[in-house]
Amino acid sequence: MGPKAKKSGRKKRKITKAERLKQLQEEEERRQREEEEARVKYEKEEMERLEIQRIEKEKWHQLEAKDLERRNEELEELYLLEGCFPEAEKLKRDTRLLSQWKHYIQCDGSPDPSISPEINTFISLWKEETNETLEEVIAKSKLVLNLIDKLKLILLETPPYDLEDKNIIQYQGSILELQELLHLKFNIATEILLRQASTLADLDSGNMEKVIQDENVTLYVWANLKKNPRYKSVRFSETQIGFEIPRILATSDIALRLLHTHYDHVTPLCPVPTSLQEHTATVTHFVKDEVKNEEAAISKELQEEGKQRENESSSVQEEETKFEEQGDSEVQMILKEGLQKYIYPPETTEDVETENAFPPIEVTLEVQENVIFFEDPVVARWDAEGKHWQTDGISNVSYKSEERLITFSLETFGPVTLIQDSHINMPFQSWELRPLDVNKVLLTVTTVFTEIQIQIKENLCMLASIKLNNKKHSSILEGKWMTPISFICALKEAGLNIFPSGHSHFYVVINYKDPLVEMKAYRQLALLSSAFAFGWSKWNTVCNSKKVIVKLKEHLTEEPTQKPNWTNLMFSGDRAQRLKINENSEAFSEALQEETEFHSTLYHMVKDFASKKAMEKIRSSNCQFIDSVCYMLLSTRLLSYS
Repeated sequence: MGPKAKKSGRKKRKITKAERLKQLQEEEERRQREEEEARVKYEKEEMERLEIQRIEKEKWHQLEAKDLERRNEELEELYLLEGCFPEAEKLKRDTRLLSQWKHYIQCDGSPDPSISPEINTFISLWKEETNETLEEVIAKSKLVLNLIDKLKLILLETPPYDLEDKNIIQYQGSILELQELLHLKFNIATEILLRQASTLADLDSGNMEKVIQDENVTLYVWANLKKNPRYKSVRFSETQIGFEIPRILATSDIALRLLHTHYDHVTPLCPVPTSLQEHTATVTHFVKDEVKNEEAAISKELQEEGKQRENESSSVQEEETKFEEQGDSEVQMILKEGLQKYIYPPETTEDVETENAFPPIEVTLEVQENVIFFEDPVVARWDAEGKHWQTDGISNVSYKSEERLITFSLETFGPVTLIQDSHINMPFQSWELRPLDVNKVLLTVTTVFTEIQIQIKENLCMLASIKLNNKKHSSILEGKWMTPISFICALKEAGLNIFPSGHSHFYVVINYKDPLVEMKAYRQLALLSSAFAFGWSKWNTVCNSKKVIVKLKEHLTEEPTQKPNWTNLMFSGDRAQRLKINENSEAFSEALQEETEFHSTLYHMVKDFASKKAMEKIRSSNCQFIDSVCYMLLSTRLLSYS
């Protein structure tokens, strides 16, 4: 083994105590120096921040003082501009009086339903008419339904200060009397038809079948003349509409009638807010304690009870079973006593041996094309004792959306209806109000299921288009101009309910806004709507309930802007300001847009940056147009329900 290798390199010199102390001292001095520099920097930045804050606060106070200084002047100018609302109400009243005069000079023989002697004479004379056929009753029903619609419209459109309690009682009484008389006439005419059942019998089946169709009513009548136990499937005129009846009915002397009406003649009348003023008051009344109402626990029973009241009736069908005996003697008894309603199942079943002798009756109906169901419709039957719709006693519901056929089983006969949740399209996803032409705007409301476009001009509204699942859907309402209240009623009847009621906040999670702020915002948006486009802002859900935020841009052309440059406005009822943030900002801030000021109204806010042409359009807007826009905004309550 050879000699060990010699270690190379020098030994590492140890740091002396003095050197270590010096090193520690240098590190301490450096740390103190860095801390001092950081302290000085922080103090400088804090002073700069405080100075900026002081300047901003001072500027804010100056802007507030300036706003306060000119507030009275701005509010006085707004008061003059809002004079269009009482002026529009005066024009509405003149229109109502003029319509009465026009009816008087027409002399077409139809009564004025608002005049008690005329409508009472009409009802009395019709009661005296006998032996009317179903065709004659259906033809007369057009006039009767028109009179009912006129009375309902009077109750809805007439302001409370123009409508006395005695008039309300009179109109509602006339509506009920007309409805009852129309239904009675259908019953009598059905009896007259069934007296001739044997002469109208079908050669193949031996039974009688009759179908009469009208724009408001479709009537199906079937008389069991042969009582063949094997003939249990009833289908009308080569359609799929009809019944599957049990053996006990197939062997009984009965007739089946299916009266399919396109109007609701069953649900009791209920009070509805009238006019813009009362509508506003109603909004104010029920929204005040909305937060408490939402936080309060509502029992499931109360929710279901409320939903029964809130669910809208889209179409009403009624099935009735009539008792009829065949043969000469039976005909004589019919002449003496008339047809008797057949109770199914009978109240006494002593003679029946089998336990399941009275199974449910299967019914197949066609859903009218004019009604939109966003989900499968719910079948409900009328409870005559409780005076409400309920879903018990109905089973095996099947809906074919393509064929628009619904099949279900009924435990007993009676009025049934198809319903859907009236809040299915609430809350809204977004909205936009855009000018189209002079005194004409387009309101677009987007929901989970649909996009609805509404045109508003002067004192009229029209359904411009509907999209379902991003595809255009045709409707008979498209292109028809109506007054706002008539238009709202028509949309609801078609299943397009985007109008919250006084109870809607119980069923919809809403973005609660102070009612007074909301009302002021709608009125001022309507004033500006002829020259400015407004839209939903995501920041409206972030700010508190005392403030609303909308996006705005000047819009003087009919076509939509390809790349709109939106500005966010915040309004608290007594102050309007432009916000620095936009829809793409990451965080919410109430910071004021640079080189802008506070104003007491939205009108004076946009006046700072609007063009001369835009302001001229605003000042020359038609009062009825502004009133109609405001009414639609109040009816949809876009700021709370989006």
